[in-house]
Amino acid sequence: MTDEPFWKTKRLDEMSPTEWESLCDGCGLCCLNKLEDWDSGEVVFTSVACRLLDGTSCRCTDYPNRQAIVPDCIQLTPAEVNDIGWLPPTCGYRLVRDGVDLYWWHPLVSGSPETVHQAGISARGRTVSETEVDVEDFEDYLVDWPLRVGEVRR
Repeated sequence: MTDEPFWKTKRLDEMSPTEWESLCDGCGLCCLNKLEDWDSGEVVFTSVACRLLDGTSCRCTDYPNRQAIVPDCIQLTPAEVNDIGWLPPTCGYRLVRDGVDLYWWHPLVSGSPETVHQAGISARGRTVSETEVDVEDFEDYLVDWPLRVGEVRR
């Protein structure tokens, strides 16, 4: 028996549903609307958040029913994690996939869901709801901070 935490000893596809769900750090960055350039395939983030994202907790307000309410909501799976290139550099799923340890502020390490916000990693206070912005105006909300979070590792 090992004293190592599960995310250091298991591959993503070996995790239980509870372990899998706990890898989400609650940053809310996945819930930001993204735009894809049709020609280049480049994906850019906006600060426009999904209508279901709670801007304070950075959690989904209706997680069990999210895909029925927001049909283009992506259900992350081990296969999806391998295929999605836009996952933020601090994403727990991405880190485990790449064999990198979780950051100090990840709730599994810190023991608190607040440390992701205290570290400035989350979308808290940085977004506007998609219910307040016309889809044609999303380009006015382009941001690069979701891809720069965690650049300074503590």
